[in-house]
Amino acid sequence: MRANPGGEIPPEEVVGRDDLIRRIWRILERQSLVLQAERRMGKSCVIKKMTARPRPGFLALYRDLEGVKAPLEFVETVFRDVERHLSRLGKIAGKARNLAHKLRGVQLGKVKFPRELAPNWKLLLEATLRDLVTQQEDRLVLFWDEIPYMLQNIQAREGESQAVDLLDNLRALRQTLPEIRMVFTGSIGLHHVLSSLRGDLSHAPTNDMYVLEVPPLEEADAAGLALALLEGEGIRCSDPRGTALAVARGVDGVPFYIHHLVDRLAALSGPVGPADVEALIEENLTHPTDPWHMGHYRERLRVYYGDREPLALEILDTLAARPGGVSFDELTALLQATPAHPGPEEVRTMLADLARDHYVTGKRGIYTFLFPMIRRWWRLARDL
Repeated sequence: MRANPGGEIPPEEVVGRDDLIRRIWRILERQSLVLQAERRMGKSCVIKKMTARPRPGFLALYRDLEGVKAPLEFVETVFRDVERHLSRLGKIAGKARNLAHKLRGVQLGKVKFPRELAPNWKLLLEATLRDLVTQQEDRLVLFWDEIPYMLQNIQAREGESQAVDLLDNLRALRQTLPEIRMVFTGSIGLHHVLSSLRGDLSHAPTNDMYVLEVPPLEEADAAGLALALLEGEGIRCSDPRGTALAVARGVDGVPFYIHHLVDRLAALSGPVGPADVEALIEENLTHPTDPWHMGHYRERLRVYYGDREPLALEILDTLAARPGGVSFDELTALLQATPAHPGPEEVRTMLADLARDHYVTGKRGIYTFLFPMIRRWWRLARDL
């Protein structure tokens, strides 16, 4: 196995996710799913592996939707995926094709859908999915990656109402076509996109979907991945297992950073060991070019929280400066000395939001950073 930082990971090289994948398939037996996690955690690798190796009785289709900017473009994408599968069975999406011809006199070809079909995208989407459901026996699972980006694109280009209509229509299809399961994932928290559409979207277009977090790798799996990569790269180690464990622990078991670290270790001359791992982590967290894009954790606060950004910064600065974490009462007292001087409920609400966005955790009443590596970067970047 070779290090592949930021590249496409083959399904057979996605390690440590078998238990998670089994759990996802169990959930999909009964309902659709929102799969969420912090960036770099490997959500896309998980669903691509599931698509490549579906459970018997399931048909899995994967699509990255980041570039989709309109509901009709989304339907066109789904239609192409459906026809690609049906063509292997010697069939076509006849219902959708006949509907397009009946409504607008349009013959669907192998290029983009004509704009005159835009008012009928909902009917076309249902017809397309019915084509697939009725022409094969397996339960259909649609793995749709970067759903939040697509919704943002649609909101910006077509308007808020179109993004809301798409979400509502997908929910309706989950009810009318019980053979279908949908899996939403994305690099942006879906809750942020939903909150930007008509306030909090009180009708909750995803409340029928199970929400599941993709965690970092367990330490044993992370160290196993690191060791396999060290061996695959032919890296000489003074202590192979100790070095692998240092890699796993140093980057909190996040596969993306494990690949990056091993790739950097491969460029060093002579035997490497845990001290080299520590030096490379420090280098990447402090380098002015920010090779691991850690600045994202600071920059996105303005987008996520708007005029509440100063309070988020005060809380994160306070937690970063205290390695053991702080209790709620202690944190509230400390924040009284800051320019924000927030009340307890304001602090409580912000802590909940920061937890949902994978910044903090509050186990046993003590609040601290969820990921030690992000806390370490935060302290370095903000001179705490």
